[in-house]
Amino acid sequence: MAQALLGCIADDFTGATDLANMLVRGGMRTVQSIGVPAAGTKIEADALIVALKSRTIPAEDAVRQSLEALEWLRAQGCRQFIFKYCSTFDSTDKGNIGPVADALLEALNDDFTIACPAFPENGRTIFRGNLFVGDVLLNESGMENHPLTPMTDPNLVRVLQRQTKSKVGLIRYDTVMKGADAVRARIAELKKDGVRLAIADAISDADLFVLGDALGDLKLITGGSGIALGLPENYRAANLLAHAEDAGELPKIEGRSVVLAGSASKATNAQVAEWRASKPSFRVDPLALSRGEAVVDQALEFARSHGDETVLIYATSSPDDVKAVQKELGVEKAGQLVEDALAAIARQLRDAGVRKFVVAGGETSGAVVQALDVRSLRIGPQIDPGVPATQSIGANADDAPLALALKSGNFGTPDFFAKALKALDGVA
Repeated sequence: MAQALLGCIADDFTGATDLANMLVRGGMRTVQSIGVPAAGTKIEADALIVALKSRTIPAEDAVRQSLEALEWLRAQGCRQFIFKYCSTFDSTDKGNIGPVADALLEALNDDFTIACPAFPENGRTIFRGNLFVGDVLLNESGMENHPLTPMTDPNLVRVLQRQTKSKVGLIRYDTVMKGADAVRARIAELKKDGVRLAIADAISDADLFVLGDALGDLKLITGGSGIALGLPENYRAANLLAHAEDAGELPKIEGRSVVLAGSASKATNAQVAEWRASKPSFRVDPLALSRGEAVVDQALEFARSHGDETVLIYATSSPDDVKAVQKELGVEKAGQLVEDALAAIARQLRDAGVRKFVVAGGETSGAVVQALDVRSLRIGPQIDPGVPATQSIGANADDAPLALALKSGNFGTPDFFAKALKALDGVA
């Protein structure tokens, strides 16, 4: 296999698998690394994704980690790069989207890129620079209650401008609908006006294909997973890529399963409620954790008491409950307690023979894969839009692979957990 064409840097682990899912659907063999691999490590794939846990860390740390990832991807021979963040543009007024995009542009010695988190298949669309989630603006979608990155302004031009010293512009929908040549002309106009970052409107997959065509010559593209839709075709048109029909094939893994949920999003709350209506579940209480109660041991005993039956272990709560806990413990401590507990549970369940993990929530997924010592993932078929089945790639032949479904908190239908378990059981 030739060297990788596309190198991607994702600011969380579920976002990385979301992007990987899109590339596999486009016929690109894709491998996702958890963190930056050691210098000198070579991985063969059409697309490589470095998954970081950088969305909510200090901006200077996010920049440093992203530049380290870029250096490794460049060493793999990648010729184009994506900085991938959430389709709800999760960030604060201090970053981290703007600072990381600025730093990557500078490192690549380039002067322009776009920002387009649109993912129409999951209801994320952008019109006149405003981000919609389904039929409502971002700040009315529930994201205004996010415990770490509350999104209270739907206008992405304003949001991004508060994060960067670069001038931010807009590629409006009336330009995108005219086609790739019109987008390229608009980019030329924006660059003449000193714009370095531009929000791009998109309300359908067709718009994302137009943008993909227009962005073929950019060194850096930033956005959600949807922005990758049109890129594989660019590589095929340049005779750099053949469509891999088997890009998503994975071998079957035997063993027990568990579902772990830490996200407090509307989607995950619905998924937890759907499961709890008929299947066994155990709630991880952050206040009990803060009091030093043996919550981890209790969860493990609950799982053991159900034998081979799959259980849900969750910390998912309503926004009001989350706020009450954060008020008592503090935002950072509350989140860390839950992540550490679910990570410890995952590690001990693996040691007890569990081989299939469904995990809900970006921060939770990051904590779990690190606890499981997963270094890289082979990407399989789609379970729900933005969520593929994956398998761990061991450091050596003796490492038993794990099957994982890592889900962004906002993604998936109410019956996602059942669908994911079926997919992990039947991956072939």
